[in-house]
Amino acid sequence: MNPLSVLIVDDALPMREALAAWLGKAGYVTRTAGSGREALDSMQNEPSDLVMLDVKMPGMDGLEVLERLKAEHPRTLVVMITAYGSIESAVEAMKQGASDYLLKPFDPEQLVLLITKLAGQMALIEENERLQARLAERDRVWLEDLIGESAGMRAVFGAIEEVAGTDAPVLITGETGTGKELAARAVHARGQRPFGPFVAINCGAVTENLLESELFGHERGAFTGAVQARRGRIELADAGTLFLDEIGEISPRMQVNLLRVLDDKSYYRLGGVSELQSDFRLICATHRDLGGLIEAGRFRRDFYYRINVIGIHVPPLRERAEDVPLLAVYFLNRFAREMGKPIEGLSREAMELLAGYGWPGNVRELRNVMERAVVVGQGPLIGAAELTFLRPPAAGNREGTLADVEAEHIRQTLALCAWNMSRAARRLEVDRGTLARKMKKYNLSKPG
Repeated sequence: MNPLSVLIVDDALPMREALAAWLGKAGYVTRTAGSGREALDSMQNEPSDLVMLDVKMPGMDGLEVLERLKAEHPRTLVVMITAYGSIESAVEAMKQGASDYLLKPFDPEQLVLLITKLAGQMALIEENERLQARLAERDRVWLEDLIGESAGMRAVFGAIEEVAGTDAPVLITGETGTGKELAARAVHARGQRPFGPFVAINCGAVTENLLESELFGHERGAFTGAVQARRGRIELADAGTLFLDEIGEISPRMQVNLLRVLDDKSYYRLGGVSELQSDFRLICATHRDLGGLIEAGRFRRDFYYRINVIGIHVPPLRERAEDVPLLAVYFLNRFAREMGKPIEGLSREAMELLAGYGWPGNVRELRNVMERAVVVGQGPLIGAAELTFLRPPAAGNREGTLADVEAEHIRQTLALCAWNMSRAARRLEVDRGTLARKMKKYNLSKPG
């Protein structure tokens, strides 16, 4: 964990320097401000965990600064210090949210003990908040969207349980929309750091320069536009999980930079000179063929082996068609409940349409389809009328030879019937033998 940061606010320079020296020896990171206005500006640029605040200062006094601090930074702890202590000012400070009150002069050991006690209180509060949030998240992540009874999904669930007990890097592969981030969250929730933060970033959604700043953070003035210091995702993931989605999109240079972090969990902010530490678990995901990228010289082999200690593959929805009804009903119930619509289920024809569709957008597309169906649905059941955009186009509207039209129409019908030949033959109004001969003629077979 990173050390507690303390802002010391006192109009007397000797007092500021003495406090900074005492707390610095105790392992705390300190900054100083000589006035209330300077303190508020400093907190705006880079908030501190705790503020040591003098009561009597020219201009804006300590009680006024305290009020502003608690309004703008409610999680920051404040200790009031003064040589003009009184019961009245102490009571007023505590009413406004001060954590404690010290009278000058005070013993350095007494000061350090107080700060250590407050740091412990802060850690307990944060741990309790994380516990409550992650308990809810743990149940939510394990159930929401990551649903299936197919062999492919049972393999995913088994892999998640196996890797959760380790702290090794995990690489999750699969097409876009299959639920790779949900699998990553499940690994985190079932793992050794369930109450730590889960920090995610899509590496393909930002430019390389911005990605470097997002990951490593930067100091004020590190580059044009860096008007204040900023913590990076690596720092924020301390004691938790760092999830790098679309890892196949990062440059070889960024791969080298991340290799250094993975070796000893140390790094520097952009423009910084102080080495920082972050203890995180790494989970990466990609829809790209990293092996092919390695052969093309666009992905480092050593980085690949570093992130791929354990692999999990999330299958596309078309390879687990038996999960479509389960997912469809789940999403229908969820959106009907959210929209307050009395929709009870899916008609048989609607379920056949869903089961027979190819789902190029995978679970994400199914989720969107069901949301749209609930939006337009009026009756107690979602029928084919609410899913017309999933129907195969009429053969007469297609271009090509008669054989091309017939082949495509048969393929679409087979897909619509989940490649059940008997059901498809009935829809086509031919016998099963005729359909088998047509399939052989046009070289039609079930995908996968």
